[in-house]
Amino acid sequence: MAFKDLLALKKTYHQPDRKLLLAAAALLIFGLIMLFSVSSVAGLATHQSSLYFVKRQLIGLLVGIPAFIICSRIDYHLWRKYAFSFLLISIALLLLVFIPGLSASYGKARNWINIFGFSLQPSEFVKISFLLYLAAWLEVKKSKLEDFAHGIGPFLTVLGIIGFLMLLQPDLGTLSIIFGTSMIVFFVAGGKWRHILIALVLSAICLLVLVNIKSNKMDRIECYKNPEISADDKCYQISQSLIAIGSGGFWGRGLGESRQKFMYLPEVWADSIFAAIAEEIGFVFCLGLLALYLYLFYRGFLIAKKAPDLYGRILAIGIVSWILVQTFLNIGGAMNFIPMTGVPLPFVSAGGSSLLAALAGVGILVNISRQTRVVARKM
Repeated sequence: MAFKDLLALKKTYHQPDRKLLLAAAALLIFGLIMLFSVSSVAGLATHQSSLYFVKRQLIGLLVGIPAFIICSRIDYHLWRKYAFSFLLISIALLLLVFIPGLSASYGKARNWINIFGFSLQPSEFVKISFLLYLAAWLEVKKSKLEDFAHGIGPFLTVLGIIGFLMLLQPDLGTLSIIFGTSMIVFFVAGGKWRHILIALVLSAICLLVLVNIKSNKMDRIECYKNPEISADDKCYQISQSLIAIGSGGFWGRGLGESRQKFMYLPEVWADSIFAAIAEEIGFVFCLGLLALYLYLFYRGFLIAKKAPDLYGRILAIGIVSWILVQTFLNIGGAMNFIPMTGVPLPFVSAGGSSLLAALAGVGILVNISRQTRVVARKM
């Protein structure tokens, strides 16, 4: 795009999508309230402070809100100029976890790094850096996506490199989010269903191989099939999650009244937070939470539909698809609709890396919304 075209775009700036902002703000406020309610016992037991996880989330907000403001102010076309750099950044971020002295293990996964006493999960930032690269690549290749050699072939090669590095950690949850988002934006850019089917078949084969190599992955599949086979050991988390959700009933036990948060439900501040939320506020209000996520996706879909170019359209649908896919994986895992993947609930679970990446993504989405095409009203 020529410089004069960028100047012309700047003249079309208007107010951002306020309904999108309200939806994101509502999720953040709801998340803070529920995090305070369900994580107090865990915070007191593990860090001698009932507000430990809330304080860390507030620190994440202190970093995330400036990132949101900056990304909402920078013309999103600027990211396209550095597309290949974002691919290199994505690879570099995933390699950081293998550097001795910098990497940190959490459970059986090695997907964290420690910097000056702060823990960061690099793969969370790959969600946005790889999407910025992919959107630019798909825009350039839009007329060649039907060609295997220029479309799905290179697409799967690059995605395979990212996927391989994530499987080494392993971080199957984040990989599932990136894979799902990539398939959606590939289709939006003009990709064919038969190529997407090829990608799905290849990914299924890779998943089967991984499941047979990693015993803990097989355990998750077995627990998905029958959570009762090892309710006190391998299937403990999903069993406690289902108990919490079932205990909530239609209206919930009441805010702050969760029983599973008393160190029965693992990772109650992160992966399992939805189960504790369902126990406290019940089925009806959880439907309202799901509706809020869907509404956020809907606003993003409208922004993508009115985006001034294909790059903006791919970016917008990619960002809201990433949030929706991650939401589905978290809630679906908690309810045993799918095997548990260990991903946080966007805007709600405690986690500075996840929150920072999500707010930066919404910031880019807001910038696109400021440049959407405005249809003139007929007099």
